[in-house]
Amino acid sequence: MDRLITVANDSQIPDSYRGTPLEELLRYHNLDAPLIPVPAPRILIGMCMDNRKHLHIPDNFAYILRTGGGNLRHSEFKVSYAIGVGGIQTVALLGHTHCGMTNLMDQREAFITGLMENAGWDREWAEHHFMNFAPMFEIHNEIDFVLSEAKRLRMRYPKVQVAPLLYRVEDNLLYPLRED
Repeated sequence: MDRLITVANDSQIPDSYRGTPLEELLRYHNLDAPLIPVPAPRILIGMCMDNRKHLHIPDNFAYILRTGGGNLRHSEFKVSYAIGVGGIQTVALLGHTHCGMTNLMDQREAFITGLMENAGWDREWAEHHFMNFAPMFEIHNEIDFVLSEAKRLRMRYPKVQVAPLLYRVEDNLLYPLRED
């Protein structure tokens, strides 16, 4: 957790975020800045589908893609749409603590049993489904994954500012990540 940058006041917002939608995001969410209406999205936020996370931002402020683990690898067309059509030049990637996609293989039996009981699947189909998709979506460490995904997206979209952040479920705050 030594890679987290605390933002509890304006002076702690990283210099590279100043004057960008990232500064606004941190002011809205962490510092309870008044929610000023915006006419169009200013940022793309990629975050997990986890129900414990809620962002304090104005309406229309962001395109938001919610995927397991905040993994945008299989949502690139949507990212490209936000950039190409929506004019977005800033992406915030939000990993979060206690993510269910972390060590997904440990949840194999619960996943399979849940599909059998809740969806009516037979065991063989549920096992096949899990084994085909779990390797694509499993992340081993929330911080390392967000940092690597930010690096990947920067290579793919070199003119777009991509910022890795961590949402701590424990305090519901956003933490920029050190990348050194």
